[in-house]
Amino acid sequence: MKNILVTGGAGYIGSHCCKELAQKGYHPVTVDNLVYGHKKNVKWGDFSQGHVGDRKVVEKIFDKYDIEAVMHFAAYAYVGESVTDPRKYYHNNLCGTIDLLHCMLDCGINKIIFSSTCATYGLPQRIPIDETHPRKPISPYGKSKFMIEEILKDYDNAYGMRFISLRYFNAAGADPDGELGEEHNPETHLIPLILKVAGGHSKNLHVFGSDYETQDGSCIRDYIHVTDLARAHILALENLLDGGLSDFINLGTGKGSSVLNIIKIASRVTGRNVPYVVTARRPGDPAVLIASNTKAGQVLGWQPEYTDIEDIIRTAWNWHKNS
Repeated sequence: MKNILVTGGAGYIGSHCCKELAQKGYHPVTVDNLVYGHKKNVKWGDFSQGHVGDRKVVEKIFDKYDIEAVMHFAAYAYVGESVTDPRKYYHNNLCGTIDLLHCMLDCGINKIIFSSTCATYGLPQRIPIDETHPRKPISPYGKSKFMIEEILKDYDNAYGMRFISLRYFNAAGADPDGELGEEHNPETHLIPLILKVAGGHSKNLHVFGSDYETQDGSCIRDYIHVTDLARAHILALENLLDGGLSDFINLGTGKGSSVLNIIKIASRVTGRNVPYVVTARRPGDPAVLIASNTKAGQVLGWQPEYTDIEDIIRTAWNWHKNS
């Protein structure tokens, strides 16, 4: 059984990937500082508490386990906060990753699946966005991921550090078995915010802008189910284990849903009213973000199983109402 180090494995996407790893016969080893992750999410494999930039913590794991590869999710991911506190993001996301990579190199581990983001592209010049789209990130969060991707290319060329960088669009939904869900503090993602209102935990939802050049005036995003994301990580891992080359790959459904449409669908799924208040646009929010996932199919043989936003919302609601 191959041991896979999962940094940030107590978080939303990382924990779903740990479950998928275990189901595919791998042994996930989680390291998480629990700043945003939850210990209760670590249900598969082993756990160590600590920061990926702490060499003593990571070396101890590498000494204890014969680690085959790393899945790296440990990062701060609040775009707005990254603008007001860039130091936090460059220190954690960028410096922490560099420390992790150096420890990997020194310990002879040369395969990593990197959790990246469509934020590396910045404001879209064309839709759908494919991997050849210019990368011009506009937030420190996006820039931190962009810089890591550049480092990975250099480390592959110089040291043979093979990687696959997966650029997510909007992760959504919950484990269909109900064991895991989306639980951020603070919560900034649209679907869980809607479900908090539907569940009576919040008074209303804030919709940022209703004057975009879209059919209903609200932003359109590409929502990809977290289990589909997890499956893609396993395929990327197996690609590297089979001798595959380093690469950058988008993960999305290739379909967009507007904010107002998601509110309507969530109301239908929950049977609850979701009152909302329209407020000003957020700076830097593009009208439309939709992925081209052609390359994911070509390189990884991956296709999303959850292509209907209603099914994605239903899995999230099933988890929220029982959590």
